[in-house]
Amino acid sequence: MDQDSHCTAERGLLEAVSKITTTSLSDEEQNQPKADISCQVRKENPEKDDLQDSNASLSPNSSMTTKELQEYWRNEKRQCRQVKLVFEIPSARIVEHHLSKYVMYKIIILQTGSFDSNKSVIERRYSDFEKLHRNLLEEFSEEMEDVVFPKKSLTGNFTEEIINERKLAFKDYLRLLYSMKYIRRSKKFIDFLTRPELREAYGCLRGGQYTKALEILLEIIGLQERLTRGNPVSIVPTLCAIVVCHKDLENSASAFEYGEKALSRLCVHTSHKYYIPLLETMITLAYELGKDFLSLQEKLEEWKAKKDPIRVFTLKELAVREYVQ
Repeated sequence: MDQDSHCTAERGLLEAVSKITTTSLSDEEQNQPKADISCQVRKENPEKDDLQDSNASLSPNSSMTTKELQEYWRNEKRQCRQVKLVFEIPSARIVEHHLSKYVMYKIIILQTGSFDSNKSVIERRYSDFEKLHRNLLEEFSEEMEDVVFPKKSLTGNFTEEIINERKLAFKDYLRLLYSMKYIRRSKKFIDFLTRPELREAYGCLRGGQYTKALEILLEIIGLQERLTRGNPVSIVPTLCAIVVCHKDLENSASAFEYGEKALSRLCVHTSHKYYIPLLETMITLAYELGKDFLSLQEKLEEWKAKKDPIRVFTLKELAVREYVQ
């Protein structure tokens, strides 16, 4: 196939898949059930965020191969499907640590609409919920004005009756927060569900405990993906941390697998700080595994030809700088 024919084929593929994506999104919007919530979002332009997310990501660049275009549009189509999550709090446990005593609530997060074998399980205490509520009140005062937060009792906080009441109250609280688009997409809400585990994982990574770090990262990456469907680039640091752990544990094949996932999310974000360190790591892994590294090398040289020489951190150097505070 000559060059003109190849370009025509790529343009045809782009237009065809774009139509499919638009049609799928329209159908889902028409069939999407209304959320059963007790307070409504009061923003003037509720569709603005969706439009901005779409415009930010729909920018395939002309240097992408046909295979990369196909993968790009598959990712885009997946982002158009709204993921609905269910929060359950089946149990709680009392923790006594030195002079402090508190209750840890077990939160199970499931995806609805299909069998979800990768459920996420986290634990949070009352003070974590309380901090989340304060933070959300600062940023979303209108949306939060009708949201009731379980009050703390002066006595009896550790009785079975109070704990069971709070389990139900926190379950309803999370369900209500998630039903509001601006809140479920907010950094504060996502951080509440993921940040403690990520901080622990990166702490283990910095301490050279790669097996423990990897275990935590693999647990939390699924939840991150569900929470950030509209912004797939946001999980690139976690994917790259998984690459670093696998690589240091000499699991080159697994490191390459997660590196490909991260790279696919950066194919139109080549100015991202993780792009070049990831590309350099992938070249090394591809060479070790006997895979095609020349195409990756070409991308690296192409990027270097366009940019001024700058100090680029290695992938591991970037990873250990995450979640320091």
